[in-house]
Amino acid sequence: MQSTSEIKSLRSQIKAWRQQGLSIAFVPTMGNLHLGHFSLVEKAKTLADKVVVSIFVNPMQFGANEDLDNYPRTLSEDKNGLAELGTDMVFTPTVESIYPNGLAAQSYVDVPDISLGYCGGKRPGHFKGVATVVTKLFNMVQPDFACFGEKDYQQLQVIRTMVRDLSMPIEIIGIATQREFSGLAMSSRNGYLSDSERDTAKVLYRTLTEAADKLKAGNTDFTLIEDQAKETLQKQGLQPDYFAIANNNTLKPATLDDDHFVILAAAFLGSVRLIDNLQVSI
Repeated sequence: MQSTSEIKSLRSQIKAWRQQGLSIAFVPTMGNLHLGHFSLVEKAKTLADKVVVSIFVNPMQFGANEDLDNYPRTLSEDKNGLAELGTDMVFTPTVESIYPNGLAAQSYVDVPDISLGYCGGKRPGHFKGVATVVTKLFNMVQPDFACFGEKDYQQLQVIRTMVRDLSMPIEIIGIATQREFSGLAMSSRNGYLSDSERDTAKVLYRTLTEAADKLKAGNTDFTLIEDQAKETLQKQGLQPDYFAIANNNTLKPATLDDDHFVILAAAFLGSVRLIDNLQVSI
């Protein structure tokens, strides 16, 4: 496995692969890799001749009171795991190389409409940061395919919209959420949970499945389902941030004309913010 933090050397290798007629799949990450990330890499290996993984904790997508400084950084372990999977290159740029003039002077990408609400509403500026850094990474790697997890469903839809709107020749691949035995969605932030909190956290997925079952049974009182779910979460010790049933493509609130839904949820457990979702077709 090759490893570089230099944009110039990354581009040199990409150019060499292109001259050989090889295809490229890309997995952008913020590191602290777990089985969910590794499933993206495994899928990427089936799509293209070469796989590039980036590890970059992006300051632009963190709010003023969020955990940028404390975000877990496990670069050595991450590289070992990626090497075992047969990753071709890991790209680890510095903040200075991605934002050489600082964040305040950085041009940015804003994806309107679909970035609003849910995590976008609760974390102002978050998806501007995501869209900007992903655009920059896409320009550097120039992949044929890029793999993203469906756990961050709104992020996935923001990236899909951005790629379509900006005419980027990249196929965006969504990969199913990897879950622990309890159903808890795998996340780097799960490492902040105590054993007792981890046991409580499984309630989020269970509540999503209960809401999905109601939809499948023909219940179309979306507001009632959402309210009941938030009440369940509160009773079990979580503080709901949002719980919403939406069109799985536009993320607009669900209507009686929809038959493909996504149930989006975020909840706090202590200081840890958990997110998850389920897609439902009826």
